[in-house]
Amino acid sequence: MKIKADFMLRSVAGQNVVVPVGNAAVDFNGMINLNESGAFLWKTLEGGATEDELVSALLAEYDAPEAVARADVSSFVKKMREANLIDE
Repeated sequence: MKIKADFMLRSVAGQNVVVPVGNAAVDFNGMINLNESGAFLWKTLEGGATEDELVSALLAEYDAPEAVARADVSSFVKKMREANLIDE
């Protein structure tokens, strides 16, 4: 899966914000704020990754138990799918 090209991660006043660009700006109202680990997962997904690859990347970057990393990735991916921000 991969982040759709019509969405960009930007740093605004120290916050990680996802904003729509191009045609998505017409259909998607608002912005999405991401915490540090959410921004890390977003950047990893920009290049394309499976859920297992996201978990591995998160474990390599942060000191967290695998069960916590897996739950965090699952929650993140679910929210991104619900917002229609990723291509499968």
